[in-house]
Amino acid sequence: MATTKSPYSQQLRSLAELMLAVAGESVTVMKKHAPEQALKLKRQDEWGLYLEFIKVMFNLTDRLSAFHIPIKDQPEFMNGLEDAVTAQLKTVLEPAFGSGVDQMEIMLTIGGAVAESRQLYERYRFSITEDSKAKNEMFEAFGTRVAEALGVAGNPQITSAATLCATAVVPAITALLKGDAPPDASGAAAQPAGTAAAGVDPAKPKGPAGNEIKLISVMSNVTGEEVETRWGLHPRFRQDLTAEEVQQLTKLMNRVAKVLGERYATVAFSDEWNSWHKAGHA
Repeated sequence: MATTKSPYSQQLRSLAELMLAVAGESVTVMKKHAPEQALKLKRQDEWGLYLEFIKVMFNLTDRLSAFHIPIKDQPEFMNGLEDAVTAQLKTVLEPAFGSGVDQMEIMLTIGGAVAESRQLYERYRFSITEDSKAKNEMFEAFGTRVAEALGVAGNPQITSAATLCATAVVPAITALLKGDAPPDASGAAAQPAGTAAAGVDPAKPKGPAGNEIKLISVMSNVTGEEVETRWGLHPRFRQDLTAEEVQQLTKLMNRVAKVLGERYATVAFSDEWNSWHKAGHA
């Protein structure tokens, strides 16, 4: 489908730009979490890592589009997104490789990514707007694939960071599907790193999504009878801080994580909330 003739052409182009920006930024985040392994990555390995994020974002967009795109238009919309990502990727690659970029090769690569995305993730049955066991399992499977692609299979830090990158992009995709103003370049790339919990003041009126960037997150996971609570910073937010500010924020957030983690543990192991034992947000 030619996206230029689609009534959704602007949304498709914005979604494609967002997906590529998020995938690129997410790869950077993964490499920062495993610096020694990052030095060993070949270009082909890094490309495979990039495509893992593209795959999961196709699935997330497909699930979210069900709430905002008429059912009869959905297949055409997702085909259009595949075309838009292909076109956008060609535009991104041209400065590095010149006009000799093989359009057909890019088309086949993205087509393969979409097909694999369906094979990997469509079997998980859940509503993207609700927390569920199946949803957690899908994101866990995605995080596992990212860790394997990075060459650090089973690394819980990479798995968690990849999951946070994927979940953090959901609000931005939702905003574009609703027809809100798309994020600017920095906002789009900012989405992945961040996190599952946002530093947005709920008392203030919400502007168009894309103006709300998740800077800090706190997440608790339950494994058996152990609770692990961790927090993370958006990498661009971290870059804007001085060393002293990072030290002060780290001290404060360690205290916040301790308090929230203890509270989450109390709730998670209570009789009333026994169903929370898999995972949750503090």
